[in-house]
Amino acid sequence: MSKSSNQIMNPNAREAMDRFKMEAASEVGVNLQNGYNGELTSRQAGSIGGQMVKKMIEAYENNLSK
Repeated sequence: MSKSSNQIMNPNAREAMDRFKMEAASEVGVNLQNGYNGELTSRQAGSIGGQMVKKMIEAYENNLSK
């Protein structure tokens, strides 16, 4: 059986991704807690993910223009 491809191998990367997720949640007005967040609606979770993707695309585009 193959290992899941969505696991982060570097612990520092996990911490950075968690901070990034909390920042994105704050920007879209979702109260995200450390640990389990099972009370979030699909809409709230999707807005966090969407904000993260938006910020990643902006960062990529900024790097292209340099």
